[in-house]
Amino acid sequence: MRLRILDRYIFQEVVFAFLFAICAFTAVFIGSGTLFRIARYITDYGASLSSVVKIFVYGLPNIIMWTFPMSMLLATLLTFGRLSSSSEITAMKSCGISFGRIAAPAIFLGVIVSICAILFNEHVVPWANTAYNNVVYYEIQGNTELKSQDHIIVKELTGERMERLIYAREYNAKNEILEGVTMQVFSEDGKVTHVENATFAEWKNEEWVMHDGMIYDLSDEQRTHTMKFDRQILPVKASPRQIVREQKKPEELTMSELKAQIEIMKSQYANTAKLETELYQRVTVPMASLIFALVGVPLGLQPTRTPSSMGFALSVIIIFLYYAIMTLANAIARGGAIPPMYAVWIPNVIGLIAGFILIYRASK
Repeated sequence: MRLRILDRYIFQEVVFAFLFAICAFTAVFIGSGTLFRIARYITDYGASLSSVVKIFVYGLPNIIMWTFPMSMLLATLLTFGRLSSSSEITAMKSCGISFGRIAAPAIFLGVIVSICAILFNEHVVPWANTAYNNVVYYEIQGNTELKSQDHIIVKELTGERMERLIYAREYNAKNEILEGVTMQVFSEDGKVTHVENATFAEWKNEEWVMHDGMIYDLSDEQRTHTMKFDRQILPVKASPRQIVREQKKPEELTMSELKAQIEIMKSQYANTAKLETELYQRVTVPMASLIFALVGVPLGLQPTRTPSSMGFALSVIIIFLYYAIMTLANAIARGGAIPPMYAVWIPNVIGLIAGFILIYRASK
């Protein structure tokens, strides 16, 4: 019963410190980034009040997502620093309570925060990023012309079944041309039965016309029938504006959408390192909350007369080191030196090792 009361007490202390840290770090990000961008949009484009409010609100989820790990670190440093400086940790140990038992509520909160951060990053952040980019590009900047883009993907579905998939290596907005076009037609059981490749497709007379291509009929499992063509109508009703508006940046995609896009691009032998890095970071960055909890608890027990100032200082140093390593790991992943799946885990693995070492020493 006493341990349950102690668990509740430590858990509540860490939760309150965590909420404070969320507000503090969010305020820092807003003051150093969001407000600066808003001021630039107002002076450069004359952004309206409604547009400014929209980008402020839509920008918050992405900011909050990045503050989860930082806040978990600061919360554990402040909480355990305060408990240590007021001799409460000493009193707990004198009652025979082990360090692991004392640290358990904070680590449990780290697990909860990591899981919630993954869900938040999957269901809220992509939607908010899409809304934010649309407001900036169409409402504030007032762009009416389409942007040239790489890796255009158009899906035609019947219910949940893929009926037709069109991939283009690039969309040239100036000439309204899709370059490097591939169309795949699927059967009811999900197999590719028909493929058409074209050097490019141009938007002409309200339809897409493919040029200089090849048709592959795969309906006969025993043999493949091929035929060249000079001109062929691409059976896509969507206009260039509709196609471009449907395309999303990596940060606007959910994990399932990222996986689907990676598979499509791999089938076209396109480089997917950037998308794979983004996909695996959807897990590694939220998991840093647990890593920082493992690091922050033993560091918070270091004797100091000024636990708050020391907690802020340590959190800034550790956060800087973590994100510096993460940036390096991202560069390695996108450069192809190490597969993205392994590269993005480098900062977390280093943090996990450091956390276990610190906990081992603190428990002695």
